[in-house]
Amino acid sequence: MGVPSAARKAFKLSFLASVISGVLLELLPHPFKYAVATPRFFVEQISSLATTFVIFFSWELTHHLHWVLHTKRSIFAPPKGSAAAETNPSEHLLSALEETNPTSLLRYLAHLDLCMVCENNVDTWRRAGFFEETGETYKRVVAVCLKPLEHLATKLGEGSGNSVDKATQLSNQLLSPTDLKNVEELYNFQLYAWCSRSVASLTACSRKEDKFGVAQLSGSNAAVVSTLLSCLLAVENFMGKKTNLQPSNQLLGPAGIKWATVNSGRVDVAAGKRRSGPVNSKAYAIADVLKTSIYQIVSAFQDEMSAGAKANLLEKDWITTGKPVFGTREMLIQKLRIFLDFRAT
Repeated sequence: MGVPSAARKAFKLSFLASVISGVLLELLPHPFKYAVATPRFFVEQISSLATTFVIFFSWELTHHLHWVLHTKRSIFAPPKGSAAAETNPSEHLLSALEETNPTSLLRYLAHLDLCMVCENNVDTWRRAGFFEETGETYKRVVAVCLKPLEHLATKLGEGSGNSVDKATQLSNQLLSPTDLKNVEELYNFQLYAWCSRSVASLTACSRKEDKFGVAQLSGSNAAVVSTLLSCLLAVENFMGKKTNLQPSNQLLGPAGIKWATVNSGRVDVAAGKRRSGPVNSKAYAIADVLKTSIYQIVSAFQDEMSAGAKANLLEKDWITTGKPVFGTREMLIQKLRIFLDFRAT
């Protein structure tokens, strides 16, 4: 597997190296110059071709094996049917997520494994272990997923001051060169995508698979929705989208919030700079993943959320009471209503 491809690439590279070496030998001045037609020259070229082929073949094969090693899924779980699988099947995964270095390969592989368990119907016994009766495992899983998203929202919020009524400050920030710290944060897109997809899938699955109600009783559902909304607000604010507090006669919903893009010329110029910036695709990709994750939860709990919205109890079950990591509680409530009406774009 991979050997024919490695052999083809090695042959092409070795043949090219032999041609170049032959041309150089012909062009080099005396005394290193050889006659091209001599038998000695052909023997040396064949020997050189064989040697370079072995070198390039070994390199290509090693590169292929290294690629396979780093893309193969690692399963952080005890063997199915073992005592550990029956008592605590999630401990291996949680240990890798909580105790390893945040930038280590092991941490990324653990997040990939968690995402596959949450999203797919493979290893359903492992996902069932998240909903154990005490709820501690579920809260730990949610916490390790929300921590990177909270970190992203906090870092992006620091650059804009986390304020919705400072248009001048925001436009000045957007007009300035892209902050290097924000660039570094957005380049970690894959981790944020895994965390968002994992926690959204797990929350959606809890509607049918959570027999003990740990997701709702522990407040994890509200924490998940609040964090996803806060992170989305932070990313949209970073891209130039702004939330305006409007008079009550212009509202689309409660709390006096109307969503709009900034209309000032300065911010338009800044938005143009942001669109041409190196982090544009990453920011839009993160925003798309966050929107998809929120819609996944809204679709799973649409009946409950719609009933809560009619009774003015939506924020009680789905928005945390404390201060969000970005924006205000009223902003999150209004944004959630927009998603509930399927108007978020």
